[in-house]
Amino acid sequence: MTGAATAQIGPDGLLRFQGGIYRCAIGKGGIRTDKREGDGATPTGLLPLRRLLYRADRLAPPRAAVSAAPIAPDDGWCDDPGHAAYNTQIRLPHPARHEELWRADAIYDLIGVLGWNDMPVVRGRGSAIFLHLARPGFTPTEGCIALEQRDLLRVLADGLSAIEVLA
Repeated sequence: MTGAATAQIGPDGLLRFQGGIYRCAIGKGGIRTDKREGDGATPTGLLPLRRLLYRADRLAPPRAAVSAAPIAPDDGWCDDPGHAAYNTQIRLPHPARHEELWRADAIYDLIGVLGWNDMPVVRGRGSAIFLHLARPGFTPTEGCIALEQRDLLRVLADGLSAIEVLA
């Protein structure tokens, strides 16, 4: 690892990191300074990489500047602004609206939990902003940042510690 470093992303859908340029998908709502729950936008600002989650049945533990932990079929993320667990990892079943982290498709095989609306959590400001694997064709996300698997593994191994999202 070459040391922790920050990548930059602009509305062009390109992640710039340590001299490399990687295609990425951003939110279908574009990049917004006033991110709100459900708007489909990727928030602007410096988003620290808090930790990694991964499917151990599909991937080896990734090399990274942050800790990594495997997910299980009962892992989820609460995206219900009315619930006390809003914008936190939860166990399923869960009574409030949530995302399942253990998915049939591959996009959450590797999840970088980004520091958005987490210190402190503000209800309705947006939840579940992740760095994850891109869908075929780099279709837009619900607000996350998505890269091809080889590119995501590369930037993690090279010490990615935060992403600066520019409007």
